[in-house]
Amino acid sequence: MKHLLLALATGLLLAFGWPTYGFPVLLFVAFIPLLYVAHDIKEQQTIKYKGWRLFALSYLAFFIWNFITTNWLQYADMFGACFAILVNSLLMALLILIYQAVAKRTTINKSLLFLITLWICFEKLHLNWEFSWPWLNLGNAFSEYPKWIQWYEFTGAFGGTLWVWLVNGILFKALLTFFKFKENSILKRAAIQTTLLICLPIVFSIVRYYTYTPEEDTIEAVVLQPNIDPYSEKYNATNKRVGELLIQLAEENITENTNLLVSPETVLAENYGVNLPRFNSSSEFFQAKSFVYNYPNLNYLLGLQFYQKHTNKADILPTSNQYNDKLWVDYYNSAAFINADKEPLIYHKSKLVVGVENFPYQSILKPIIGDAMLDLGGTVAMKTTQKERSAFKLKNSEYKVAPVICYESVYGEYVTGYVREGANVLAIMTNDAWWGNTQGHKQHLSYARLRAIETRRAIARSANTGISAFISPKGDIIKTLAYEEQGSLKARIPVNTNITFYVQAGDYIARISMFLALGLFVITFFRRDRV
Repeated sequence: MKHLLLALATGLLLAFGWPTYGFPVLLFVAFIPLLYVAHDIKEQQTIKYKGWRLFALSYLAFFIWNFITTNWLQYADMFGACFAILVNSLLMALLILIYQAVAKRTTINKSLLFLITLWICFEKLHLNWEFSWPWLNLGNAFSEYPKWIQWYEFTGAFGGTLWVWLVNGILFKALLTFFKFKENSILKRAAIQTTLLICLPIVFSIVRYYTYTPEEDTIEAVVLQPNIDPYSEKYNATNKRVGELLIQLAEENITENTNLLVSPETVLAENYGVNLPRFNSSSEFFQAKSFVYNYPNLNYLLGLQFYQKHTNKADILPTSNQYNDKLWVDYYNSAAFINADKEPLIYHKSKLVVGVENFPYQSILKPIIGDAMLDLGGTVAMKTTQKERSAFKLKNSEYKVAPVICYESVYGEYVTGYVREGANVLAIMTNDAWWGNTQGHKQHLSYARLRAIETRRAIARSANTGISAFISPKGDIIKTLAYEEQGSLKARIPVNTNITFYVQAGDYIARISMFLALGLFVITFFRRDRV
């Protein structure tokens, strides 16, 4: 019963430390109960099936965390929600088993260092493999407290993960040492160490928050929130009617000085979308082009779905969707950059939603489970991506804007690619309506604040049903348009040119952790430490 209660404690502490409803300080002690369970199971000789017992208790803890924080996925697709929650809990529980195997063979210091680096490697895996799901990476937990984490401009969100685990590790080791020697000085020393470890980064961050000032230049931006139901209205409405609605909403706030207008992702998605090779002669393009002609400085970022047909096998890609022996079609979740002077520029979303826009490890899984793409109300098909990020130069300006589409905004190092391409402002185009009025869309907005701090770039965020917002380079939300409210939002936002250390170095904490975890694993299993 004691082990069960401790596992429940870990799950609940993790869950109630999560944004946007929780208090992240809970995470600094959240893993201690589960680590104690692992230690106690290892030390007790009378317990049978130790591995299975630890796995079950770890799985329970992580299932509670995953379920409470991400059960909103069910509103988009029940199978997808079950898969994400059950499999992610499984992977996290396996990490504890691997840690336990190492802890049996080495010192507590080395085993804890191994666990910390192993967890960071796991989070890095979640940013890069085809079953990518970095929603619960620990560094995300501080997104509602930007004054605490201004140092993310140096470390990225992995700095937050390391922060959480270092505090848990120090406190857990102190707890074991106290149980062994029963000296109060051990707890006092640990309290001082953890207080400094928690407070010093926060103090540094607060000082940085109040002393940091963005560059003086600004642009005027307008974001649109059409509030279209993605399950019915969006795919039944014509592109012409939706385009007219966007223009109507824009005219509520747009002026001759407006530099940037941002729409949500795939807001034009009638039938199968717009024919990509013929976009320059399409009615959708001419509708947008005729509108921007009325405003001398305007640049319009328009979200739409493209398609491109292939009848020649030589032209097909691994992501092409086959309809018959003679026809393949590529689909794209894209942003079109339109102004009065140039031909449109196109960016194709490249970090795709698992099971909705891509089929993970298709060559392996499709023969086993068939076509298991999830239907979120639109074209159920693989999406085609592009290799590099794009940043579009604003008309009558030296500055560039990045078209960050939806899920891409969850990936820290990925977003730095836009900045390295010259982006001075981030425009996030998203459609969070699939999840209803739940924590899903609130967390998605909150995570965008991390990208602002990491890159020191202001963000103009257009969400179909909300929450549309402007975010400062310090991670503060300047203005918002409430969920399910139709309208537009205008603000002047700074355009920065400075490059942060994190933009230059990327996820270096994860890369270092990979070498440390591998080295510790090899040393542990091929050389025994002297006790």
